[in-house]
Amino acid sequence: MTEALAKILVADDEPDLRALLQRYLSDQGYSVRTVDGAGPLDVLLQRERFDVLVLDVMMPGEDGLSICRRLRAQGETIPILMLTARGDPVDRIVGLEMGADDYLPKPFNPRELLARIQAMVRRQRLLGAHTGPRQTGGHIAFGAFTLWLDERRLERNGGEDGQGAQDVPLTTGEFALLQALAQQPHRPLGRDRLIALAYGPDHTATDRSIDVQVMRLRKLIEADPAQ
Repeated sequence: MTEALAKILVADDEPDLRALLQRYLSDQGYSVRTVDGAGPLDVLLQRERFDVLVLDVMMPGEDGLSICRRLRAQGETIPILMLTARGDPVDRIVGLEMGADDYLPKPFNPRELLARIQAMVRRQRLLGAHTGPRQTGGHIAFGAFTLWLDERRLERNGGEDGQGAQDVPLTTGEFALLQALAQQPHRPLGRDRLIALAYGPDHTATDRSIDVQVMRLRKLIEADPAQ
């Protein structure tokens, strides 16, 4: 079932593909905006909030990987689905390392794209990722961090250096994964179980992609992620 009224932003330099996705996703009940590059993409993200960004890797000027990396560095948490024409799985993994939540190789079946968007929107809404009044409630403390569940944020506690507590920006997928791990302390979790806990049983994730997500989390919370 389509998540009605969800807003999708498509960034791709191919006008035919933009027109196809605009028409197809609109027919499925989504509100769809399309752009052909980084400039208009940035303008729309500043003006509106979207549920999913469908981002092409191979675009002239600033490419999709660079855009994804920049958005994440700026604290943008919108779920990102990368479209890539590259056949090498390593190139797709790079997108995940830059902060993408999912990827889909070109050419693709529009129904598969729809299924992935539906899963991302559903997961985002189940996680309560939309903006709104913040609530206070349960939290999980571990190490130098506190995970505030209702507020959907990760806080690095103040240390001996005199610095106060600081928020650590997390994407929707990163928060879901960290919450799943934090709620299962001292319990080993296989990849399939971790994927089901974090993203739901209908999520399509490869072993390598979940490894990349864990690696991104380790870089955020561990003093020495290499160990």
